[in-house]
Amino acid sequence: IINEFFHPAVCIDEGTGSVWNPIVDVYENNESIVVKAEVPGVDKKDISVDIDNGVLTVKGERKHEEEVKEDRFYRKERVYGKFQRAFRLPEGTDYDKINADFKDGILTVTVPKVEEKKPKQISIH
Repeated sequence: IINEFFHPAVCIDEGTGSVWNPIVDVYENNESIVVKAEVPGVDKKDISVDIDNGVLTVKGERKHEEEVKEDRFYRKERVYGKFQRAFRLPEGTDYDKINADFKDGILTVTVPKVEEKKPKQISIH
């Protein structure tokens, strides 16, 4: 399942108008697929997680803390503005049970896998 995340068509962030893209880890365990995004300085209320047609989208905005005139900067490395990351979820995931947690600037989205149906012996009466 996780190999689908590395297919070129899976990450669909191009052309979103994002100012910056958070760093993201995507991994799989026996029960689920997990997406972790670093979004320090972003308030939870400024983040949304959506699923539509099998595409998981995380978007939001890091807002300026205070206005400082450009001519007062010695170094300006932090980026503000809108962001968006989108991933096509593989078959066999349960969209209805997706869970999102936010703690210490890390957004964790857990997408449970659907239990595989095992062969069943049917008794004849």
